[in-house]
Amino acid sequence: MTRSTRERIIDEALRLFAERGYSATSVAEIEAASGLSPGAGGLYRHFKSKYEVLAAAMNEHASRTRAQIAEALAELDVVDASLGVEARLSRLCRAGLAKVREESELTRVFFRDLSQFPELVAVVREGLLQPMFDAITTWFRAQPEYAEADLDWAALGAVLGGAVVHYRLFQETVGEPPGHAERDRFVAAWVQLALGLLPRPAALSPAAGSAG
Repeated sequence: MTRSTRERIIDEALRLFAERGYSATSVAEIEAASGLSPGAGGLYRHFKSKYEVLAAAMNEHASRTRAQIAEALAELDVVDASLGVEARLSRLCRAGLAKVREESELTRVFFRDLSQFPELVAVVREGLLQPMFDAITTWFRAQPEYAEADLDWAALGAVLGGAVVHYRLFQETVGEPPGHAERDRFVAAWVQLALGLLPRPAALSPAAGSAG
């Protein structure tokens, strides 16, 4: 699909902000990267300022994330019975890792530059980060295996979702995965932890084991 000029400006600006920082990136550099004549003012036909480009990037990524999550949650009513719970957990974890990777440029800008723009921090927090954690909570509650689990799902969603986010951020920042655990090992460990949240069958409880 051919990107519009506006889309090119947003995409290239975000890439440059991620690579160089917001303050170190000039409007002329964004124009050049977008295929416009640098310094000719082409950016201003679509945006009033460099800040407006940054705000548009944050808002559009947040809107896209909300749409992706809404679409994914709409599919939760039908649990794929052909997949065991371990396979579904693995798919959830891998989807989370892919989403964090997809937003890697925005994430770098968020942590490096957005402290000076609290209104944009709120956009990312409420439109992108918090919905991801809420989606994990909703997913677990929708799985039949966890239906009887009386747990603080919001807190557990923060722990499990935080592990996924941290894994990708650490890898991007340091250049290697935390604990030298490559992705498949991380996913397997994440699934193992999530399986530990399953309600314990009564037959395996200490009371049941000592009965009689």
